[in-house]
Formats: sequence, C-alpha cells, structure tokens
Amino acid sequence: MKCLFLLPVLLGALAASAATPSLPALIREYEADEGSVGTFYNVPWSASRFEHREKLNTGWLARLEQLDFAALAPADQVDYTLLRLACQTELAHIARDRQRLVEMKHLLAFHGTIEKLELARWREGRLDGAAAATAVSDLAKQVKQLRERVEKGKGDAKDKKDEKKPDAKKTEEVVPLKVAPALALRAAGAVGQLRETLKGWFKYYDGFKPEASWWLKKPCEDADKELEDYAKLLKEEIAGQKGKDEDPLVGESIGAAALAEEIRCEFLPYSAAELIAIGEREFAWCEAEMKKAARKMGCGDDWKAALARVKTNSVPPGAQDELVAQYGRDATAFVAQHKFVTVPPLCSETWRVTMMSPETLKNIPYAAYNNQHMLVAYANQVMKQEDKLMVMRGNNRAFTRLTVPHELIPGHHLQLFVAARSNQHRRLFGTPFYIEGWALYCELRLWELGWARTPEDKLGMLFWRMHRAERIVLSLKYHLGQMTPDEMVNFMVERAGHEKFGATSEVRRFIGAPPLYQAGYMIGGLQLLALHDEMTGRGKLAEQPFNDAVLQENTMPIELLRATLKKLPLARDAQPGWKFAGEKPAGDKAK
Repeated sequence: MKCLFLLPVLLGALAASAATPSLPALIREYEADEGSVGTFYNVPWSASRFEHREKLNTGWLARLEQLDFAALAPADQVDYTLLRLACQTELAHIARDRQRLVEMKHLLAFHGTIEKLELARWREGRLDGAAAATAVSDLAKQVKQLRERVEKGKGDAKDKKDEKKPDAKKTEEVVPLKVAPALALRAAGAVGQLRETLKGWFKYYDGFKPEASWWLKKPCEDADKELEDYAKLLKEEIAGQKGKDEDPLVGESIGAAALAEEIRCEFLPYSAAELIAIGEREFAWCEAEMKKAARKMGCGDDWKAALARVKTNSVPPGAQDELVAQYGRDATAFVAQHKFVTVPPLCSETWRVTMMSPETLKNIPYAAYNNQHMLVAYANQVMKQEDKLMVMRGNNRAFTRLTVPHELIPGHHLQLFVAARSNQHRRLFGTPFYIEGWALYCELRLWELGWARTPEDKLGMLFWRMHRAERIVLSLKYHLGQMTPDEMVNFMVERAGHEKFGATSEVRRFIGAPPLYQAGYMIGGLQLLALHDEMTGRGKLAEQPFNDAVLQENTMPIELLRATLKKLPLARDAQPGWKFAGEKPAGDKAK
C-alpha cells in the first residue's frame, strides 16, 4: 500500500524531468546526431552534406528555444549556452565553406557527377553500367580539359614573351585558366577527396555487380589517373608544395569579417585590433624583462646577444630524450612542492618520450604532446648541417625546460588525463583558448612561482612568452591581410630571435591552422590568470582547489568557465562581456 502513495511523487518527478531535460544528455544526443549526419552525408563539398548539416544545426537551435531557460540549474545554463554557441559556430563554418566552394567551383566542374553517382549508390544500389561508364568517361574528359587549361594558364605569361603567329591548322584553342596558389592548394585538397569518393564508389560495385567491371574498370582507371594528375598539378606546380625545404609558404587568410565572426564564436568581447594591441603590449613587457635578464648575464641591454648565448647550451646528439625525461620529473616535483594542482599517480606514470622525425620538424620544430607521448624535437643525422644546428639552438636546455611542463605536467598531459574523467560531454566544445590557454597559464604561474633558477632560465621562459605574444600579432594580421607569410618569418627572426628553420616551420603551421588557434595560447592564458587572481587569495580559494576545478570543468570558452566557477547568472542569449585584459601586462602586478 505504501508504494501507491509514492506513485504521484514518482510521476511528478518524471514530469519535471521531461520538462527540464538534462543538458549533458542533450549535448550527447546532439553529438550523436552530428556524428550520424557527418558520417553519412560524407561526399565532400556536396550540396547534400551542406544541406543536412544546416538542417541539423538550425533544428537544434529551434529545439533549444523551446526549453525553459530560467528553470535550468546554473551549470545547465552554461551547457545550454555552449550548445547554442556550437550550433551557431557550425552554421557560420558551413556558410564559409559554401562560399569557398563558389570560389573554386570552376576548378571542380566535375564534382556534381561524383555526388550524383555516390548518392544513387546509397539509396538504390542499382547500376546502369553503360550509363555510369559514359558519365565517368565524360568526367575524365572534363578533368583533362581543366588540367590543360590550368597548365596553359601557368605558362601563359611565358607564352606571351615568346608569342608566335597562330597556327592556322589549329582547330581548338585551349582557354587558359589562371589560379592563385592558395586557391590551387585548396582545390587540390578537394580534388583528392573527390578522387577517394569515386574510388570507393567503384570498389563497392567491382566484383559484386557482374556488369560493373566490364563497363567501368577502364573508365574509372582513366578518371582516377586524370584526377591524380590534376591534383598534383594544382598542389605542386601552381601552389608550389612539393614537400621540399624551399617550398613557398602558402595559406589562406579569411579576412576581417570572417575573423570577427571567429572571435564572436570564441565568446570574446574584443575586436581583432584590440587583441593585437594586447599581444603587442605583452611583447613589449617580455622585451623589457629580457633586458633585465641580459644585464645579469653581463650583456647589458642586448637581450639578443644573451639569447644567442643561451641557444648554444644544448645537449650533445643522443641526449635530448634524457634531458626531457628529467625535466618532466622535475616539473612534477615542483608542482607537488608548491601545491599547484592535483596530479594523480597514474597520470605521473603514463607518459613516455618519442623522438620527432625530420619531416615532422618541418611543421613542429619544438616539443609537442600526443596521446601520452612527449614528442622530443632534436636534430637528425639526415638533416642539412645548417638545419641541424638551427634545431639544436631552438631546442636548447633553457627553452626545453619550459616546453616540457607545457606539454606534460602540469600542462597538456595532466589536462587531458583529467578531461577524460570529468564532464566528458563538454569535449564537444574544444577551444584553443582553454586547451592551449591552460598550458600557457601554467607557464605564467610557473614564472610567478620561481621555476626559473637562473637568468638563462628566465630568458628561456621569456622567449616562449614573447613567442606567444607575437603569435597573436602575426596570425591576426595575416588573416586581416596586413602581413604575408614571409613577413611573418622575418619578424620572428629579426624581432623575436627565432632561428630561420624554426620560424619557417612555425609560420607554415600558423597559416594552415584554424584562424584563432595561435592567439588562443596567450589570450586564453591571460584569461585564466585573470580568473585565478579573482578567485584565489586571502579568504578565497587556495591555488590547488582552483586549478583542480578549472581542469574538472573541462573545455569551454574561458568567460563561460568563469560563469561556471563563480556561479554567475546567464541570459538565454548571453553574449561575451568580460574584459579580462586590464590596462597593464600580466607581469605587472602590484607587490
């Protein structure tokens, strides 16, 4: 009988649960929906893919609008805002990709044929071998014509210098098609993706549908060869990307309007110009501090001379992995000594060192982290002598002493260890302002806690801090069209003391990365440092509980992390408004 009395209570709880669903559960559902749509509608640069991704995200925005936002718990309000922002960001990226397709549509005139063939296979499986063979043969001819036009456009300037009288016997003139290197590189990637789609389409039928091989084997081989040659022409001859050291630096700047949209999607209340000003301010602070360290080394204000001396102190060949492993143990002990953050024993146990290949060093010239592996940067015997020396100088003892804690503990290794065990539904909202921002914040706090033992150590830490500041300036100016890749390399070498090899590798990565990724390091670090200063100190949280909480909440824009930790109220249409940077550089704290 007692169970009957409980029935209304249970029904009421179920009704309340239905009225205000769990946001983590909704986020997991959205992630599953996004995975289903993205995996199924996988023809690259296709109308079907664009349309279904748009439908998914607009539908989810409408679904969020139906929720009673005021009834949500504070943590759910944050998750609501994160999901809304994710949908809006996806729609903005789809719109940009649509525009990018318009820009290269004349180079992909054949892509509709591949989409049509693949969509028919999904739904029906039937095959008209003769009709399909004709379509694929026509596709090969289209690609060949495009390749000839691009080749003609490439050589058009030379042809004009050696202009001759037209051949009267020539009945068909190839119309030249000029393509800018950046557009050619993007199109080469698209051609490669479409080529793989066509190969998969034929593989499905080959050996299964009796007529498939008879009709399609030769046309598909011809089309595949034409697509391969076309992609190679665009990438290697037009964009100049041949996998050689002397390859030009080619990327795509997105422009002021798209950059402003990216900043909005990262929940930052600043313009690109304001972020650049923050970077320039931090750069100037680093330069002043470098002069102080240089004086202690007997170099006066010539911090570049002091830095050059620091760079000569590298380990001999074969010893860099041992150095990195020792620094990893030292950093873990330092973190424990200062009660900085909780480090589970299993986290301390489960990392190893792995040497980078010479090819990897072309894009990642310094230390990195990947899936429990501390990637060690050092010269290899197959490299040119000049490059060997530059890599050794760029990974000297003082520089390495900071890259190790950035990548391992308390940086990315610890961060990802905790993220795998806390608020996993938020992995969908990954942002460099949290991911790289945490590692940079650790660098800032290590500076304040005395990780640098000597003036040389200080110069090593300041070099990286200056590098993060210059990344803001260079990457944003590049996307605003105010700097070229070569100008970026020159700035890094002449103004910030980089080796040419390292600077070139870094810029190659900058221009191929998401537009705000490089700014995310220092801007995210400064946000976390400002939040640390708000929430810790006398009568407030201690250092370790604060840092543990930052990691346990998992990834999100830092202003929304602030709202989570401080339990700040949010509006349904919450917009960024936290001006974290202040008027002084992060290092200028009142003593």
